[in-house]
Amino acid sequence: MTIPPAAAETLWTIGSFPITNALLNAWAAVAFFVIVAGLIKIGVRWGVFPRFVRFAEAVVEWLLSETQKVTGDRERAVRFLPIAGGAFLLILFSNWLGQLPGTGTVGVWRAGELIPLLRPATSDVNFTLALAIGAVVASHAYGLAALGFVEHASKFVNVRGVWRAIRHGPMAILVALVELAIGFIEIVSELAKVLSLCLRLFGNVFAGEVLMAVILGLFAYAVPLPFIALELLVGAVQATVFAMLTLSYLTVATDKREHEEEERDVEEAEGLAIPAQPARA
Repeated sequence: MTIPPAAAETLWTIGSFPITNALLNAWAAVAFFVIVAGLIKIGVRWGVFPRFVRFAEAVVEWLLSETQKVTGDRERAVRFLPIAGGAFLLILFSNWLGQLPGTGTVGVWRAGELIPLLRPATSDVNFTLALAIGAVVASHAYGLAALGFVEHASKFVNVRGVWRAIRHGPMAILVALVELAIGFIEIVSELAKVLSLCLRLFGNVFAGEVLMAVILGLFAYAVPLPFIALELLVGAVQATVFAMLTLSYLTVATDKREHEEEERDVEEAEGLAIPAQPARA
Protein backbone atom coordinates (compact mmCIF):
# COMPACT_ATOMS: atom_id res chain seq x y z
CA MET A 1 0.00 0.00 0.00
CA THR A 2 1.49 3.34 -1.08
CA ILE A 3 1.24 6.66 0.75
CA PRO A 4 -1.64 8.65 -0.78
CA PRO A 5 -0.81 11.98 -2.43
CA ALA A 6 -2.20 15.20 -0.98
CA ALA A 7 -4.46 15.75 -4.01
CA ALA A 8 -7.30 13.36 -4.79
CA GLU A 9 -6.50 11.06 -7.71
CA THR A 10 -8.52 11.05 -10.92
CA LEU A 11 -10.16 7.74 -11.80
CA TRP A 12 -12.03 8.76 -14.94
CA THR A 13 -13.09 11.91 -16.72
CA ILE A 14 -16.46 12.94 -18.11
CA GLY A 15 -15.49 15.41 -20.80
CA SER A 16 -13.17 17.75 -18.94
CA PHE A 17 -14.72 16.96 -15.53
CA PRO A 18 -12.48 14.68 -13.42
CA ILE A 19 -14.04 11.93 -11.31
CA THR A 20 -11.70 11.50 -8.34
CA ASN A 21 -11.69 8.76 -5.73
CA ALA A 22 -12.61 11.34 -3.05
CA LEU A 23 -15.56 12.50 -5.16
CA LEU A 24 -16.68 8.90 -5.57
CA ASN A 25 -16.61 8.53 -1.79
CA ALA A 26 -18.71 11.67 -1.38
CA TRP A 27 -21.26 10.41 -3.92
CA ALA A 28 -21.43 7.09 -2.07
CA ALA A 29 -22.13 8.95 1.18
CA VAL A 30 -24.87 11.06 -0.41
CA ALA A 31 -26.43 7.98 -2.05
CA PHE A 32 -26.39 6.17 1.30
CA PHE A 33 -28.29 8.92 3.09
CA VAL A 34 -30.76 9.32 0.21
CA ILE A 35 -31.55 5.61 0.45
CA VAL A 36 -31.84 5.81 4.25
CA ALA A 37 -34.19 8.81 3.97
CA GLY A 38 -36.31 6.94 1.43
CA LEU A 39 -36.55 3.87 3.68
CA ILE A 40 -37.55 6.05 6.64
CA LYS A 41 -40.27 7.73 4.59
CA ILE A 42 -41.60 4.38 3.42
CA GLY A 43 -41.43 3.02 6.95
CA VAL A 44 -43.38 5.94 8.42
CA ARG A 45 -45.99 5.95 5.64
CA TRP A 46 -46.62 2.23 5.39
CA GLY A 47 -45.74 1.12 8.90
CA VAL A 48 -42.86 -1.14 7.84
CA PHE A 49 -39.30 -1.38 9.21
CA PRO A 50 -40.46 -0.36 12.72
CA ARG A 51 -37.11 -0.99 14.42
CA PHE A 52 -35.22 0.90 11.74
CA VAL A 53 -37.60 3.86 11.99
CA ARG A 54 -37.33 3.92 15.80
CA PHE A 55 -33.54 3.84 15.54
CA ALA A 56 -33.56 6.74 13.07
CA GLU A 57 -35.88 8.71 15.36
CA ALA A 58 -33.55 8.07 18.28
CA VAL A 59 -30.57 9.32 16.29
CA VAL A 60 -32.40 12.49 15.21
CA GLU A 61 -33.63 13.15 18.75
CA TRP A 62 -30.11 12.73 20.11
CA LEU A 63 -28.72 15.11 17.50
CA LEU A 64 -31.47 17.60 18.32
CA SER A 65 -30.74 17.46 22.05
CA GLU A 66 -27.01 17.97 21.45
CA THR A 67 -27.78 20.87 19.12
CA GLN A 68 -30.03 22.47 21.72
CA LYS A 69 -27.18 22.41 24.25
CA VAL A 70 -25.27 24.79 21.99
CA THR A 71 -28.09 27.02 20.76
CA GLY A 72 -29.82 27.33 24.14
CA ASP A 73 -33.34 27.03 22.72
CA ARG A 74 -35.22 24.37 20.79
CA GLU A 75 -36.49 26.66 18.04
CA ARG A 76 -33.02 27.46 16.75
CA ALA A 77 -31.93 23.87 17.34
CA VAL A 78 -34.64 22.67 14.96
CA ARG A 79 -33.61 25.28 12.36
CA PHE A 80 -29.89 24.52 12.58
CA LEU A 81 -30.12 20.73 12.82
CA PRO A 82 -30.29 20.09 9.04
CA ILE A 83 -27.02 21.98 8.52
CA ALA A 84 -24.99 20.92 11.55
CA GLY A 85 -26.48 17.43 11.81
CA GLY A 86 -26.16 16.84 8.07
CA ALA A 87 -22.51 17.92 8.11
CA PHE A 88 -21.83 15.68 11.12
CA LEU A 89 -23.35 12.57 9.52
CA LEU A 90 -21.76 13.22 6.13
CA ILE A 91 -18.27 13.73 7.57
CA LEU A 92 -18.63 10.79 9.95
CA PHE A 93 -19.80 8.41 7.21
CA SER A 94 -17.07 9.56 4.83
CA ASN A 95 -14.36 9.14 7.47
CA TRP A 96 -15.56 5.69 8.49
CA LEU A 97 -16.07 4.57 4.90
CA GLY A 98 -12.35 5.03 4.40
CA GLN A 99 -11.68 2.32 7.00
CA LEU A 100 -13.59 -0.43 5.21
CA PRO A 101 -11.55 -3.40 3.98
CA GLY A 102 -10.42 -2.83 0.41
CA THR A 103 -10.30 0.95 0.67
CA GLY A 104 -6.86 1.96 -0.53
CA THR A 105 -6.08 -1.47 -1.99
CA VAL A 106 -8.91 -1.93 -4.54
CA GLY A 107 -8.75 0.39 -7.51
CA VAL A 108 -7.67 0.82 -11.11
CA TRP A 109 -4.16 0.41 -12.49
CA ARG A 110 -2.78 3.26 -14.54
CA ALA A 111 0.82 3.51 -15.77
CA GLY A 112 1.82 0.69 -13.42
CA GLU A 113 0.38 2.47 -10.38
CA LEU A 114 -2.71 1.52 -8.38
CA ILE A 115 -5.22 4.33 -7.92
CA PRO A 116 -7.54 3.45 -5.00
CA LEU A 117 -11.21 3.36 -5.91
CA LEU A 118 -12.28 5.00 -2.67
CA ARG A 119 -10.63 7.71 -0.58
CA PRO A 120 -12.24 9.59 2.33
CA ALA A 121 -13.87 12.69 0.87
CA THR A 122 -12.62 14.74 3.82
CA SER A 123 -9.02 13.94 2.84
CA ASP A 124 -9.58 16.15 -0.23
CA VAL A 125 -9.11 19.84 0.53
CA ASN A 126 -11.69 20.78 -2.14
CA PHE A 127 -14.39 18.90 -0.23
CA THR A 128 -13.50 20.37 3.17
CA LEU A 129 -13.27 23.85 1.64
CA ALA A 130 -16.77 23.48 0.19
CA LEU A 131 -18.10 22.37 3.59
CA ALA A 132 -16.39 25.27 5.36
CA ILE A 133 -17.69 27.87 2.90
CA GLY A 134 -21.18 26.42 3.21
CA ALA A 135 -21.06 26.59 7.02
CA VAL A 136 -19.87 30.21 7.15
CA VAL A 137 -22.23 31.39 4.40
CA ALA A 138 -25.13 29.68 6.19
CA SER A 139 -24.27 31.53 9.41
CA HIS A 140 -24.52 34.86 7.57
CA ALA A 141 -27.74 33.84 5.82
CA TYR A 142 -29.38 32.97 9.13
CA GLY A 143 -27.96 36.13 10.71
CA LEU A 144 -29.48 38.27 7.98
CA ALA A 145 -32.82 36.51 8.36
CA ALA A 146 -32.84 36.88 12.16
CA LEU A 147 -31.48 40.43 12.57
CA GLY A 148 -31.94 42.14 9.22
CA PHE A 149 -29.29 43.55 6.91
CA VAL A 150 -28.39 46.69 8.89
CA GLU A 151 -28.16 44.93 12.25
CA HIS A 152 -26.14 42.04 10.88
CA ALA A 153 -23.81 44.16 8.76
CA SER A 154 -23.14 46.47 11.71
CA LYS A 155 -21.41 43.59 13.48
CA PHE A 156 -18.65 43.90 10.90
CA VAL A 157 -18.71 47.38 9.39
CA ASN A 158 -20.21 49.82 11.90
CA VAL A 159 -21.51 52.38 9.42
CA ARG A 160 -24.44 53.17 11.71
CA GLY A 161 -21.99 54.16 14.47
CA VAL A 162 -20.40 56.79 12.22
CA TRP A 163 -23.82 58.20 11.36
CA ARG A 164 -24.73 58.49 15.04
CA ALA A 165 -21.36 60.02 15.95
CA ILE A 166 -21.92 62.95 13.59
CA ARG A 167 -24.37 64.36 16.15
CA HIS A 168 -21.83 64.17 18.99
CA GLY A 169 -18.83 66.09 17.75
CA PRO A 170 -15.36 65.41 16.28
CA MET A 171 -14.11 63.12 19.04
CA ALA A 172 -17.11 60.80 18.69
CA ILE A 173 -16.58 60.73 14.92
CA LEU A 174 -12.92 59.81 15.42
CA VAL A 175 -13.84 56.95 17.75
CA ALA A 176 -16.51 55.74 15.33
CA LEU A 177 -14.02 55.74 12.45
CA VAL A 178 -11.60 53.66 14.52
CA GLU A 179 -14.41 51.20 15.23
CA LEU A 180 -15.21 51.17 11.52
CA ALA A 181 -11.61 50.25 10.69
CA ILE A 182 -11.65 47.50 13.31
CA GLY A 183 -14.81 46.17 11.68
CA PHE A 184 -12.87 45.37 8.53
CA ILE A 185 -10.67 43.09 10.65
CA GLU A 186 -13.83 41.17 11.51
CA ILE A 187 -14.32 40.51 7.80
CA VAL A 188 -10.83 38.99 7.68
CA SER A 189 -11.75 36.84 10.67
CA GLU A 190 -14.65 35.40 8.68
CA LEU A 191 -12.19 34.28 6.02
CA ALA A 192 -10.06 32.81 8.82
CA LYS A 193 -13.07 30.76 9.93
CA VAL A 194 -13.27 29.18 6.49
CA LEU A 195 -9.57 28.32 6.46
CA SER A 196 -9.69 27.01 10.02
CA LEU A 197 -12.64 24.69 9.37
CA CYS A 198 -11.21 23.55 6.05
CA LEU A 199 -7.60 22.87 7.04
CA ARG A 200 -8.36 21.36 10.46
CA LEU A 201 -10.62 18.70 8.97
CA PHE A 202 -8.42 18.02 5.93
CA GLY A 203 -5.17 17.90 7.92
CA ASN A 204 -6.40 15.46 10.55
CA VAL A 205 -8.07 13.07 8.10
CA PHE A 206 -5.24 13.14 5.57
CA ALA A 207 -2.66 12.58 8.32
CA GLY A 208 -4.66 9.54 9.41
CA GLU A 209 -4.63 8.20 5.85
CA VAL A 210 -0.86 8.57 5.68
CA LEU A 211 -0.47 6.86 9.07
CA MET A 212 -2.63 3.92 8.01
CA ALA A 213 -0.72 3.56 4.75
CA VAL A 214 2.57 3.39 6.64
CA ILE A 215 1.27 0.90 9.24
CA LEU A 216 -0.33 -1.39 6.64
CA GLY A 217 2.85 -1.26 4.61
CA LEU A 218 4.92 -2.46 7.57
CA PHE A 219 2.61 -4.87 9.36
CA ALA A 220 -0.33 -7.13 8.65
CA TYR A 221 -3.07 -9.04 10.46
CA ALA A 222 -3.68 -7.91 14.06
CA VAL A 223 -1.08 -5.13 14.40
CA PRO A 224 -3.03 -2.45 12.44
CA LEU A 225 -6.29 -3.07 14.37
CA PRO A 226 -5.56 -0.56 17.21
CA PHE A 227 -4.68 2.08 14.61
CA ILE A 228 -7.92 1.40 12.73
CA ALA A 229 -9.84 1.84 15.99
CA LEU A 230 -7.95 5.08 16.59
CA GLU A 231 -8.89 6.32 13.12
CA LEU A 232 -12.55 5.53 13.79
CA LEU A 233 -12.31 7.64 16.95
CA VAL A 234 -10.54 10.47 15.12
CA GLY A 235 -13.21 10.40 12.41
CA ALA A 236 -15.95 10.80 15.03
CA VAL A 237 -14.06 13.56 16.85
CA GLN A 238 -13.44 15.56 13.68
CA ALA A 239 -17.10 15.27 12.63
CA THR A 240 -18.14 16.47 16.09
CA VAL A 241 -15.70 19.41 16.09
CA PHE A 242 -16.84 20.59 12.66
CA ALA A 243 -20.53 20.34 13.62
CA MET A 244 -20.02 22.13 16.95
CA LEU A 245 -18.05 24.98 15.36
CA THR A 246 -20.74 25.34 12.70
CA LEU A 247 -23.38 25.48 15.42
CA SER A 248 -21.44 28.12 17.34
CA TYR A 249 -21.16 30.30 14.22
CA LEU A 250 -24.88 29.94 13.54
CA THR A 251 -25.78 30.68 17.16
CA VAL A 252 -23.59 33.78 17.47
CA ALA A 253 -24.83 35.14 14.14
CA THR A 254 -28.48 34.90 15.24
CA ASP A 255 -28.10 35.82 18.92
CA LYS A 256 -30.47 38.75 19.37
CA ARG A 257 -29.84 39.05 23.09
CA GLU A 258 -26.12 39.66 22.63
CA HIS A 259 -26.91 42.14 19.88
CA GLU A 260 -29.39 44.02 22.08
CA GLU A 261 -26.84 44.27 24.89
CA GLU A 262 -24.29 45.71 22.48
CA GLU A 263 -26.87 48.22 21.30
CA ARG A 264 -27.55 49.39 24.86
CA ASP A 265 -23.82 49.76 25.52
CA VAL A 266 -23.41 51.87 22.39
CA GLU A 267 -26.38 54.04 23.25
CA GLU A 268 -25.18 54.62 26.80
CA ALA A 269 -21.67 55.45 25.57
CA GLU A 270 -23.06 57.99 23.14
CA GLY A 271 -25.45 59.47 25.67
CA LEU A 272 -28.52 58.33 23.78
CA ALA A 273 -29.96 56.13 26.49
CA ILE A 274 -32.02 57.89 29.12
CA PRO A 275 -31.34 56.47 32.59
CA ALA A 276 -34.40 55.38 34.50
CA GLN A 277 -35.59 57.87 37.15
CA PRO A 278 -36.02 56.55 40.68
CA ALA A 279 -39.62 56.26 41.74
CA ARG A 280 -40.86 59.00 44.06
CA ALA A 281 -42.24 58.12 47.40
